[in-house]
Amino acid sequence: MNRQWKQKAAMLMGLIMLVLSLPFAAGADSLYIIPDSNTRQLTRAEVWEYQYDTLLYAFNEIYARHGYKFETGSRCYNWFTQMPWYHANESESSTNHHESYSQCSAIENYNRNLIVDVRKEMRAMHTTNPKGKGMPTPPAGNVNKPRGFEYVSLKAGQKLAVYSAPSESAYRANKGKAMVHTNGAVYALGYDSGWMLMLYEASYAGQYRVGYINTAKIRGQLPQLDVLGWDRQQVQVLNGTNLTDDPALTGNPLCYLPEGTWVTYLSTMFNNTGWDYIETTIDGKAARGFIPSGNLSNITSPDEDSEVGGNG
Repeated sequence: MNRQWKQKAAMLMGLIMLVLSLPFAAGADSLYIIPDSNTRQLTRAEVWEYQYDTLLYAFNEIYARHGYKFETGSRCYNWFTQMPWYHANESESSTNHHESYSQCSAIENYNRNLIVDVRKEMRAMHTTNPKGKGMPTPPAGNVNKPRGFEYVSLKAGQKLAVYSAPSESAYRANKGKAMVHTNGAVYALGYDSGWMLMLYEASYAGQYRVGYINTAKIRGQLPQLDVLGWDRQQVQVLNGTNLTDDPALTGNPLCYLPEGTWVTYLSTMFNNTGWDYIETTIDGKAARGFIPSGNLSNITSPDEDSEVGGNG
């Protein structure tokens, strides 16, 4: 009887361990675009199952596994730095990625070339393959601010003008009065032409704004942040949509962008979904903001090799 009980207990324990392992395995796979692109050759048909933009991340995922160091602010930086499996190779730079390239296997190089070919085919057919597989849901965050914006300490007691683009001639939200008080929490992503891209809670609760403050106007020590790199590609809006400076909470519009509007694509950022960060004009003034991902025409590059790091 004791022997039978031990056998049943062992079987039950084995079943429990199997059940407990299933969610973890599924969760681990869900953090990859194509989980096994490093272990088997993909087929052209299955690569065609993905959306055009999603394949860009699948392409870069091959290099990210080997620690490819993406340019701060690029869409692949914004995506992969939130993945628990990704660890940047700090010995690399934005111009030297020999270590990442050299570590790729023959299978990975084959899949890399196949993805490039399929993206070229999609461009030739003028399609983003909108019915294909999109991006997986990003890991949950405690605050719905875009990933990468981290708390920074600024000298208290300052009121600083906020512009939607890095220039005092750029559009300024809140009827030209957008301003951040440094007594409150400020989150920053990096620097652009002497301006700090930051996110803060508006003076009235329930809304965040993303914008730029002139570092020359900041008193006290500046935080240590990277210089931001943008893709800067001319693309068209596929479906009319609102431009917002608050992808964190309200999505309140700065303006409406009709179908066919030409804009400059800068990057893609993520919270619980994807947001394309673009530049356009409002009332004749340069303005930057966010639209839901999937509303832009094919983001192309003259050289497919430049897809590494987020271009293309």
